[in-house]
Amino acid sequence: MTLLPTVPGNDPAGFTMDDYTTIRSTCSRLLASTTKGELAKNIACELERYSVLDLQVICGRLHHEVERLPSPYREAVRPFFIDQLFGTHHRLLLMFRCGVFNTLCEPLTDPASFSDYIRMVPEACFCREIQSDYIPDFNSPFQGLFYYLMAAFAMFVLDQPGHPVGMPFPGGLRVEERGGAYYCPVREKEKEVYHSICNFCPAKQSEIR
Repeated sequence: MTLLPTVPGNDPAGFTMDDYTTIRSTCSRLLASTTKGELAKNIACELERYSVLDLQVICGRLHHEVERLPSPYREAVRPFFIDQLFGTHHRLLLMFRCGVFNTLCEPLTDPASFSDYIRMVPEACFCREIQSDYIPDFNSPFQGLFYYLMAAFAMFVLDQPGHPVGMPFPGGLRVEERGGAYYCPVREKEKEVYHSICNFCPAKQSEIR
């Protein structure tokens, strides 16, 4: 995997070598998945490591970031961001505990894209120093990992867009589902952003009218 640029233990991020080892080991386990059910179970096992406090901090950070957006876009997009993270989290664990993934033997739709995605994730979790004015003592690369785990489940297990259907973007365009296919107005707009989930999304680029 790509070497991670952030120095372990470097303040204010405070990442440790254990953080590096854990996240890279997590991604190695995910990378070994060959079927959708196997990947889903591996993601679920990682999610069970998150405590209630971890989830509360992630939720608080999401709220903080959404509140920085201008109104009325802030109000329009808020429920979609919540669904993208916590709706997906709930659906995944519910399916896992109901045993749905035990019979999900379908191979991954795009193994090459999945491999590229998982190899990108560790670098994304440590790609920059985190200098936040919002509860900086709770900065953790595992918050970023949560985001990428949710996107992996949506895109590579469910074959759905990383951003939920209906999610609005500035300018009034939305993620759409038409005839069983997904379309996104920003699908091809993030190519220069290496860590963007859009580069791995199964949605097609919407035609801008």
